[in-house]
Amino acid sequence: MKKVLVGMSGGVDSSVTAYLLKKEGYAVEGISFVLYENRLKTSVSGCCSLASIDDAGRTAASIGVHHTVIDLREEFLELVIEPFIEDYKKGLTPNPCILCNRHIKFPWLLKLADERSAAYISTGHYAIVTDKAELKKGIDARKDQSYVLYALRKEELSRLILPLGVMIKQEVREMAGIQHLPAAARPESQEICFVGDKNYCTFLEGLADKTEGPIIDIESGKILGSHKGIYLYTLGQRKRMGIAVGKPLYVAKIDTVQNAVYVGPREAAMRRAFRVEDINWLVSPARSFRAGVKVRSTMKDEPAAISAVDNDAAEVVYDDPQWAPAPGQSAVFYEGDTVLGGGIIKSVHER
Repeated sequence: MKKVLVGMSGGVDSSVTAYLLKKEGYAVEGISFVLYENRLKTSVSGCCSLASIDDAGRTAASIGVHHTVIDLREEFLELVIEPFIEDYKKGLTPNPCILCNRHIKFPWLLKLADERSAAYISTGHYAIVTDKAELKKGIDARKDQSYVLYALRKEELSRLILPLGVMIKQEVREMAGIQHLPAAARPESQEICFVGDKNYCTFLEGLADKTEGPIIDIESGKILGSHKGIYLYTLGQRKRMGIAVGKPLYVAKIDTVQNAVYVGPREAAMRRAFRVEDINWLVSPARSFRAGVKVRSTMKDEPAAISAVDNDAAEVVYDDPQWAPAPGQSAVFYEGDTVLGGGIIKSVHER
């Protein structure tokens, strides 16, 4: 009987994953990571609270699998939270889920799997890993999470089982209810686990530079007001602008050198071209090729031309301008449903 370690957040997805693998005959062990604790003593493990970790333990007990809780708060602070804060200080738009997958969740699952003689690891992500360690989109287009998994190495993918990639969310919910799993009625997890009930701006208060600077109309050059820190802004943002001019305005550019935020009409935040660095290739790329490209998890991949600059950098040019690609975000390349690779947007070219 082959052993698999399942990352159990306590949510419905990882709970059903553990149940399915046990049903398929694997020797399953559940692992929950304690990653963050706020002042109210409510911790976050992956995308869940301490209450969720309790649910993970109850789920493990209900399906008859061993469950272990691992404290990784120091590692999470160093490798996810602190880089998240530093990036926003620089006017970037980081993705902490990708940082967590790359530096915490999957490396630690593999480390523990080796220590426990487990051949495989598993999570509740909606994506597909083939027998050839190819990463593909999950069949549920609304839940597909291949975007946040692009940074996994081939050796990690070769040991990863993702049962939910061939399911839709409704099926998962129904299965959890039928099996009376503790997480059956649990709501969807929040986007950034460690900010709690706050938005990221509130979380960063007291941690980021509040130096005021101008908010400038990108078309006229007129100063419209002042901001209280560039960390409060990201490209494409419309809300929390702090100015009123009688028409919708969007963040079109952040100048960290001049400490200025430029705003304009919606089309001012559209871009065609940008540079991607720190690329993790899952297939060997041609020097120049075409692919679908996503710069946020919720968008559809759009056609673009990609020109490799070196082994870990490339220039991307969309066929048509797309909404607000921002430095710090990840750009992921697709051929059909297959992930070719992805990296971090380093710079965005002017229109």
